[in-house]
Amino acid sequence: MTVPANAFPALVLNADFRPLSYFPLSLWPWHETVKAVFLDRVNIISEYEEEVRSPTLRMRLPSVISLKEYVPVTRKPAFTRFNVFLRDGFRCQYSGQRLPAERLTFDHVMPRSRGGTTSWANVVTASAEMNLAKANKTPAEAGMKLLRTPRQPSLQELQRQARKFPPNYLHESWHDFLYWDTELEE
Repeated sequence: MTVPANAFPALVLNADFRPLSYFPLSLWPWHETVKAVFLDRVNIISEYEEEVRSPTLRMRLPSVISLKEYVPVTRKPAFTRFNVFLRDGFRCQYSGQRLPAERLTFDHVMPRSRGGTTSWANVVTASAEMNLAKANKTPAEAGMKLLRTPRQPSLQELQRQARKFPPNYLHESWHDFLYWDTELEE
């Protein structure tokens, strides 16, 4: 049986057993995972029932792996469209409406044509309709109010937000590793 490249992804944990990334979730395709196993770069933590075979080998596909060497985690989140959406909770900062990512844009609070920068402090999530309505104006000039003033989030803030928006697919073997560092309720 041929295994599709996007089937059976492995959750990748750092050597401290935390996911390398929550946003996007650190996943490797099965063939990259198998390669890393044979290069002795990872430990297999959990496996799928599915296996791959060669004439001389049968191997169950890993579902959770950990790196053998710790990779230092960046302390500042990358300024990306997805991270802006994540910071703002996938919510238009003008209407308050929560929308899927494909229906969102990002808006420059101070328009670029008027000296606004493309930065954490000047970009917010907006619906296409609200972005069009605001056009080349400031929110005040357009008669619009921001829900929150834009700012650079901390890595921890983005991780907390990411936990509210899990990916569409979460294998059961991943659950113990995704939320173990979440603060418990009293």
